[in-house]
Amino acid sequence: MLKIWGRNTSSNVQKVMWALGELDVPCERIDIGGPFGKNNEAPYLAMNPNGVVPTLEEDGFILWESNSIVRYLAGKHSQGNASNIKLEPSDLRIRARAQSWMDWQLSVANAAIFPVFWGLIRTPPDKRDPKSIEDGKMKCAAMAKMMDDQLAKTRFMASDEFSYGDIPVGPVIYRYFRLVPERPAFPNVERWYKEISARAAFKTNVLDVPFT
Repeated sequence: MLKIWGRNTSSNVQKVMWALGELDVPCERIDIGGPFGKNNEAPYLAMNPNGVVPTLEEDGFILWESNSIVRYLAGKHSQGNASNIKLEPSDLRIRARAQSWMDWQLSVANAAIFPVFWGLIRTPPDKRDPKSIEDGKMKCAAMAKMMDDQLAKTRFMASDEFSYGDIPVGPVIYRYFRLVPERPAFPNVERWYKEISARAAFKTNVLDVPFT
């Protein structure tokens, strides 16, 4: 059976589990990293030299980097599932646009949310850096504005169809909305977020997971 190594509270693991849920692909998820440790031990490093989560293991095939795992799963299950849900766009240009938003999540969105999440959730109050947190909030607003502009043109990130272009940014916006209630209004992002929040796989693998 397909195995996913990684704790479910990791946003990167959540991307992969969300994708698997959409595709209705069963897997065994193994807690590792964070409070579970073992990600810096030799057996895990032999699979993933970065020592981070998640890692996919399937019939002797190993793959790490969450967005690459999502793309792999979408490509393998490109015919979709019984509900006709496909994550990889068939149109080349839409597929490229979806992949660009996946890359944008790594280079822009993740960098924006990291100091906010780490500062408010993972750091004791007496050790927080208020300036870093506030700077992060401003970067999050700029990030959300970019999304809002795109979502004024299309229903989802890459087109009017849900795709893997939406998956990496979903957990980021969840964290932003939860941690920054005093944010500016982004009506298109809020409309999009309401729609993805209604998806069963997002609810199970993101909304219902402990926020730690």
